[in-house]
Amino acid sequence: MRHPTAIIHPGAQLAGDVSVGPYSVIGEHVRIGAGTTIGAHCVIEGWTEIGSGCVFSHFVSAGTPPQDLKFGGEKSRLVIGDQNTFREFVTLNRGTHHGGAVTRLGDHNFLMAYVHVAHDCRIGNHVVMANAATLAGHIEIGDHAVLGGLTGVHQFVRIGAYVMIGGCSAVAQDVPPFVSAVGNRAKLYGLNLVGVKRNGFSEDRIAALKKAYRTLFNAHLPLKEAIKRTREECAGQADVEELVRFVESSERGISR
Repeated sequence: MRHPTAIIHPGAQLAGDVSVGPYSVIGEHVRIGAGTTIGAHCVIEGWTEIGSGCVFSHFVSAGTPPQDLKFGGEKSRLVIGDQNTFREFVTLNRGTHHGGAVTRLGDHNFLMAYVHVAHDCRIGNHVVMANAATLAGHIEIGDHAVLGGLTGVHQFVRIGAYVMIGGCSAVAQDVPPFVSAVGNRAKLYGLNLVGVKRNGFSEDRIAALKKAYRTLFNAHLPLKEAIKRTREECAGQADVEELVRFVESSERGISR
């Protein structure tokens, strides 16, 4: 159903079963996949691609220009995958030319009310962002991460897969995969045991991650030595190698 008060540009490409609610506005360069629902009073503009089965609650704003003083009006994109839910007043900005010109979200993500995703962010799959969680530009979030309500993340920060960020946190440095963090500034508080167990990690995988965590973050070793020892102690463990590679590649530094 497309409400008669909705304004849909003739150039927009919507699958036949896309529903558009009252007073929503769909721009010229927007493409929307099958089974997606656009609620009332939404604005979707710019070069925005939306997959199938997504739900946009009322007053969502997607594909708007980035809030970046360097932005000069150039063409940039917002790309959204399948089966994502965006609750009331979520805002999603397009990318910038100096950040790759695309903001990208994967599949099966759940963004609660008032969440903001700024320019050039990359969000994986099965990510949950609670109410008013806010991403600055150029942030990467791995699969199955959870961000608590009112959390703010500094630009260029990376958050690994299966991370839990507690509510009202200020995240200024990278948060490695599989851990829990909270605070202003956010600090690590052990593995995200609830998250990994919910996602079917075996006891052996969890035990290897616990051992790696102790060596990397609790053994008071210089980082290079801690990484070397972790690889020796947990050789052949794919999860541990992912954790170590994340720490090695950090440019902003690791929350400790």
